[in-house]
Amino acid sequence: MTATETSDNTTFPASPFIPAHERDLGFGSVVSGDARKRLLNRDGTFNVHRRGLRFWRSLSLYHWLLQLSWTRFFLLVAVGYVAANAIFATLYYALGRNALAGPIADGSWITAFFFSVHTLATIGYGVISPNSFAADTVVSVEALVGMLGLALTTGILFARFSRPVPQILFSNRAVVAPYRGQTAFMFRIANERSSQIVELEARIVLAMFDRTSGHATRRFSVLSLERQRVTFFPLTWTVVHPIEEGSPLYGLTQADLASRGAEFLVLLSGIDETFSQTVHSRSSYRYDEIEWGAKFSDIFDHDSAANDLSVDISRVHAFERQ
Repeated sequence: MTATETSDNTTFPASPFIPAHERDLGFGSVVSGDARKRLLNRDGTFNVHRRGLRFWRSLSLYHWLLQLSWTRFFLLVAVGYVAANAIFATLYYALGRNALAGPIADGSWITAFFFSVHTLATIGYGVISPNSFAADTVVSVEALVGMLGLALTTGILFARFSRPVPQILFSNRAVVAPYRGQTAFMFRIANERSSQIVELEARIVLAMFDRTSGHATRRFSVLSLERQRVTFFPLTWTVVHPIEEGSPLYGLTQADLASRGAEFLVLLSGIDETFSQTVHSRSSYRYDEIEWGAKFSDIFDHDSAANDLSVDISRVHAFERQ
């Protein structure tokens, strides 16, 4: 297989099925020539920030709420709930002592706050009730806000639960070590969730700088893998790229990767069996996150008495020097 070079000096394996203009990863020539930062963070986020848009145009509240952690999401809901009741309690309190009527209506702010809680949640104990047109108006607005808030929160909760989010654990370090009579670059992954991923496919793109006429240009090469796809992913998978003749890593040393700012971009895609939807996970390894002359430690526990096999996920990162 010969290599084909795009107009922005990006190198990919030639393919008769993929047009040349579709082989760019999407970074473009400007970012490809920037050596200041890694392209892809370990958590899968990109080191590219967008500017120039107005705040409301760039704000995607729905996607932001979907991507929040569960702790922050529930904290946001709790803060919003208390803040809404505090605002309506202040309105009742501002209407005067006689705005609310009932056996325990003493005109205090705290009484107005708990009346707001009853109204917003449509509980309606009947101990306190609005006693003026202005108070009835505020109650009507609050009832509408309560129904809309409940509907929106319920919808977002459903969307968060129904959205498949993979939780694939990448080994902290990749290794370059002897493998089946040759040398190979490899890293290890494990599924942290109990849900199963099937038809899991891995793709590794190597980004390295080449210096031509005093100008450094980042070139991309898709690495061939010993096994590019696994049908089932119940345990772990050590992704292996054999460093043989024809590999972009062939003949390179640890110092060579460091001088050329090598970065291995990893993209995983598979099907979540529970939701029957495609899921993706990304990460990357820089040259300084690779251990040379090491191998991954065994993470399987064999219980011959129980005829059982288990995996110690905490040892995904463990490796041994050779």
